[in-house]
Amino acid sequence: MTYIRKPRFQHPQLETNELGLTRRDYEGTLTTLCGGCGHDSISAAIIQAAAEMSLEPHRIAKLSGIGCSSKIPSYFLGKAHAFNAVHGRMPSVATGANLANKELYYLGISGDGDSASIGLGQFCHIVRRRINMLYIVANNGTYGLTKGQLSATADLGSKTKSGEESLYDNIDLASLAIELGASFVARSFSGDKKQLVPLIQAGLSHKGFAFIDVVSPCVTFNNTDLSTHGYKNTWENNAALSQVDFVPMRDEITTSYAEGEEKDITLHDGSVIHLHKIGNNYDPFDKEKAVMHISQYKAEGRIATGLLYINQKTSDLHDLTNTVDRPFNVLSEQELCPGNPILMEINEAFR
Repeated sequence: MTYIRKPRFQHPQLETNELGLTRRDYEGTLTTLCGGCGHDSISAAIIQAAAEMSLEPHRIAKLSGIGCSSKIPSYFLGKAHAFNAVHGRMPSVATGANLANKELYYLGISGDGDSASIGLGQFCHIVRRRINMLYIVANNGTYGLTKGQLSATADLGSKTKSGEESLYDNIDLASLAIELGASFVARSFSGDKKQLVPLIQAGLSHKGFAFIDVVSPCVTFNNTDLSTHGYKNTWENNAALSQVDFVPMRDEITTSYAEGEEKDITLHDGSVIHLHKIGNNYDPFDKEKAVMHISQYKAEGRIATGLLYINQKTSDLHDLTNTVDRPFNVLSEQELCPGNPILMEINEAFR
């Protein structure tokens, strides 16, 4: 993989956040993706989200697998911890890292091939284990690195640039995540930064497994009028279930909307997601209705976006397994291995 560093020069009057950092401090290397690729918009959204939240880069761990989408972590948060895993195996690495140090923000970046095909089993298990992380799938319905074959998320009847038509029903990762127990599920479009940025901020602040499926068009192989993952189709058929604002806990809520139903959702850290609902029958707390809405819009050839589902009553893996308060990676050898008498007592308890 080629890495091209960005010029060090920056405008001396760039706005800084509470840490005294500018947006440039949250950037990474220059992108090597195709011009116009939706994945670069996802990188830009992550940079903006982290900068506005004043997150310390060294307290973020970014992980990925293999594919165009998995190159994205190179292009943001150059000072964060990072691990590029093998194809479809990022969830295992994320699980191990989270068990070792639960005090970091974990941000997993994957693709539709990386998560819905070779890594589908891994994706299912990281959801059900409730790892405390934000998992983003850059979903373009195709394998861009291997010249445009259809992926498992390509909708039935969708066609690529080469004319290949999807003959099978697709795997809807948002619906799957809800059914497997994810406590925060959203869908967005890489070209809609106004919606995507607050969703990323809310996902990073949520305690539990947060998942965002981002439709991110492949401009080289899958951006035709007959592709359901292309720019034209997504713009024309995007059905936003809610307008989203993220309000950090240190700020006063000043958001206001015109007539329409509104809902404030307070996260574990005191931050607030402010929803202005487009449809009055949409309830982000109702698991069954969330899946129904996704299926209903899909049947109409539309894409339901926004915060689809949230459940703040579930626990993460550390709560479920009752781990110690301190991260494993700071425990001493004596604490990790208490000696033979204690181990014998543990063994006797299982007899």
